[in-house]
Amino acid sequence: MTETLLMAEGLARTFEGSRGMFRRTTRVQAVAEVDLVLARGGALGIVGESGCGKSTLARLLLRLIPPSAGRIIFAGQDTTTLDERAMRPLRRRMQLIHQNPSAALDPRLTAEDAVGEPLRVHAVATGRALRERIAALLSEVGLPPAFLHRFPHELSGGQKQRVCIARALALEPDLLVLDEPTSALDVSVQAQILDVLEALRARRGLAYLFISHNLAVVRQVCERVAVMYLGRIVEEGPAAEVLGAPCHPYTRALLGSVPRLVARRLAPAAAGEPPNPAAPPAGCAFHPRCPVAVDSCRAGVPPLADLGGGHFVRCPRTALVGG
Repeated sequence: MTETLLMAEGLARTFEGSRGMFRRTTRVQAVAEVDLVLARGGALGIVGESGCGKSTLARLLLRLIPPSAGRIIFAGQDTTTLDERAMRPLRRRMQLIHQNPSAALDPRLTAEDAVGEPLRVHAVATGRALRERIAALLSEVGLPPAFLHRFPHELSGGQKQRVCIARALALEPDLLVLDEPTSALDVSVQAQILDVLEALRARRGLAYLFISHNLAVVRQVCERVAVMYLGRIVEEGPAAEVLGAPCHPYTRALLGSVPRLVARRLAPAAAGEPPNPAAPPAGCAFHPRCPVAVDSCRAGVPPLADLGGGHFVRCPRTALVGG
């Protein structure tokens, strides 16, 4: 039986603010009632439009921000209420790779200094052992010793992202959260970085939480995929099944929005814009844009229905739109 590394139960996060002349309080539920499971060594993709809550969910799972409700279990330990001191040893085991490698690297630090920083902070190695470990990490991501003393402005976008990956690997993590790790790179470089990531997962047994709007990338890297809309997971299951035969109208619309050389689409792209998250529609949040919505879609938030085989969908009309 596959060991569970990360689990979320009923995870939610609400942000509050004020606006207007009278400073009226607004509440935005960025993440709502999210349940997910990531196996050790597994790869789960989180997809959806900009603003759907993907990055907020990642920050919650890493405990960079506290949840408003629900709980997070990492390596068998409930991290939801841990203070920063108690979280410190766990942070070594979960690392984040950002979308923009140029912004993630300090321009004053060489590649050697950037990769060595977490090793020095956590007192893992010093002196010659530190230098040898840094060189081995850079070699593992495809950068030879000549790059050790280069600054970020002397590196290409792909080389910068390789440095960021090496830095994330420095503390021997179990989990990598990858937030759009290839979207800022050229297409040819994206393929190289994905090859590096896949090789690292196979060799090190890493688990990936892969956030992306690129469905082709998710299909290549991930075994499972969860589709988010306005803070909720609306469909989840094996990547080949969800992306090959989607059941939720929103998943079908996402696939329909992918540019194709041959004019064949599963469904038209979703019409209109996502609703204001501070004033979401009643019932299924997608119903104002859904081509098959009926009155029951407006009555209440539908539950995630189990279609079997680990495939779940949040749609009362599953039988009509699936297959």
